[in-house]
Amino acid sequence: MLKTHSTPDLSGGRSVDPALFREGMSRVAAAVHVVTTDGPAGRAGFTATAVTPVTDSPASLLVCVNAGGRTAKALIANGVFCVNTLGIADAPVADAFAGRAKLEGLDRFTVGSWDVLETGAPLLASSLAAFDCRLDDARLVASHYVIVGRIVAVRLGEPQPALAYQGRLYHRI
Repeated sequence: MLKTHSTPDLSGGRSVDPALFREGMSRVAAAVHVVTTDGPAGRAGFTATAVTPVTDSPASLLVCVNAGGRTAKALIANGVFCVNTLGIADAPVADAFAGRAKLEGLDRFTVGSWDVLETGAPLLASSLAAFDCRLDDARLVASHYVIVGRIVAVRLGEPQPALAYQGRLYHRI
């Protein structure tokens, strides 16, 4: 059965019910990443599926992060971040940074082996690829920051099946 629902928003347009939107997005397969930062505002990170390339010249990517969390504030204040693309064996890391492992703050970095590239943002040693970025732009859009980072270094990891998220479950690709 097809479900649709919209509600008025404050701008006079129509807005989709947030629960229906989340259910719809749960059906979209996405690569799983852990986005990390370090610097004067501290070390932090989060699990993300809202990551996409912007352009290859100059190389840049886009990440969305909840504005209410400590990680968003740290990432913006530090001005650097690393997008670590996860392989299937990295599911415990994804869980740690998503809060599922009940780890908070720096304790999340006890899962996995960490290194750094050019910016000093934490790089997951087992990641399929790591994109080390300097913050180019951060725009608040409703509840999230849309972050654009200029990629300053890339590290390619060992080939392995990728970790994807769909239907609120991890999958091997």
